[in-house]
Amino acid sequence: MPIYEYVCSKCSHDFEDLVPSSTSPAPPCPRCASKRVERRLSVFAVGRTAAPPPAPCGAPIPGGCGSCGDPRGPGACALD
Repeated sequence: MPIYEYVCSKCSHDFEDLVPSSTSPAPPCPRCASKRVERRLSVFAVGRTAAPPPAPCGAPIPGGCGSCGDPRGPGACALD
């Protein structure tokens, strides 16, 4: 069953509803019970595959600073 997004024409309340089929009548607004609702275009989110977590702020970048090879990362030595 798809989830549809609706907006009430009377009170402008946005809501979602689990609809058994695309031919089902629109549900009444849960806030004001008006039957004047419009189906909206939905935007869906796509899950990402497992990715490494972001490095915490201030964490040393692997591989050194590039100028002198200081293992503490960029900006750690006097050459930067």
